[in-house]
Amino acid sequence: MGVEIRVEGLTKSFGRQTIWQDVSLTLPAGEISVLLGPSGTGKSVFLKTLVGLLKPDRGHIWIGDRDLPRLPESQLYDTRKLFGVLFQDGALFGSMNIYDNIAFPLREHTRKSESEIKRIVMEKMDMVGLLGAEKKLPGEISGGMKKRAGLARALVLDPEILLVDEPDSGLDPVRTAYLNQTIVDLNAQYGATFLIVTHDINTARTVPDNIGLLFRRELVMFGPREMLLSSEEPVVRQFLNARKVGPIGMSEEKDVSELEAEAKMGHDPGKLPPIPPQQMPSDGRLRPTQHAPGAWCAAHGVVPPPGSFIDDQGRDWVKEWPRYVAAMGQTAGATAPAAPGAPAPRGGDGAPPGGALPRRPKHSRDSGGGWPGAGAAP
Repeated sequence: MGVEIRVEGLTKSFGRQTIWQDVSLTLPAGEISVLLGPSGTGKSVFLKTLVGLLKPDRGHIWIGDRDLPRLPESQLYDTRKLFGVLFQDGALFGSMNIYDNIAFPLREHTRKSESEIKRIVMEKMDMVGLLGAEKKLPGEISGGMKKRAGLARALVLDPEILLVDEPDSGLDPVRTAYLNQTIVDLNAQYGATFLIVTHDINTARTVPDNIGLLFRRELVMFGPREMLLSSEEPVVRQFLNARKVGPIGMSEEKDVSELEAEAKMGHDPGKLPPIPPQQMPSDGRLRPTQHAPGAWCAAHGVVPPPGSFIDDQGRDWVKEWPRYVAAMGQTAGATAPAAPGAPAPRGGDGAPPGGALPRRPKHSRDSGGGWPGAGAAP
């Protein structure tokens, strides 16, 4: 199970340049969180600070009773073993084959036998759909395979915290979708705490339990997915709509004169798009941290954008959710509606009767029988 990370008043600068200041947030244990923000706002720097590769100017990073910036080197080294990191480019060693890249942390940080290392490496390679690629070098595989090899390496020590830096970087939309599904499945299976840095709006809108946004050297907001996706904050609306109009400019922020000119012309960053149903594990079962669609909005009196929580089959998941949860509590073979985003099964008369629940696939790459994102990894 993952662990909670509490960040309090964190500030980081390089020389006279402040990257971000007074950042405070809590990454809930076992949940998936996403960190958004324009390029150059220090999202990757934040990840490196969390894992102790960079030291903040001030502030605290609490993991249990341990404050990372103030740990002696020996304790920091042990605490880092709680983390797994997937770097932007995979960060594979070019002279090692895929098997040896994935085995590297086990050989460096454990005293396991080669037979035990082989068992673990093959298990993780199977999990991310890389069996058969053991002897290939990084230069002989695709970008998507490099990402999955990096993910397998990040998993070999069974981390309680997984930091993922722009998993969609360099990938096409289809392979990004497959990688997102792998992340959701891994969270469902292991319950690790995930923090994903991304620019991909679809990933941010459908995968996480929580979302944060960095802008102008500050954390604009961080909280449950529905809170950000229903926010009227101008920078949030602009970012989610990918519009030029708003506080974000070609540089990190626009001049006051530009914003005033936009306001006089009556431009606005557009209405918020509907909130989509959250992506489900391949087998359709609920993650322990998954919340009912619309629950946060209802609890806080927020009216979500029109069309929210309705999938591409026209099903309203605020209404479907109680029946879906009840069905998930039954044994395999019971009937249940298809999960959000999945195609509705067709009956003999062409009506969608609700599909039979699939048995849990052995690995995340197995077909989920019509559940969202099911299918082999790229």
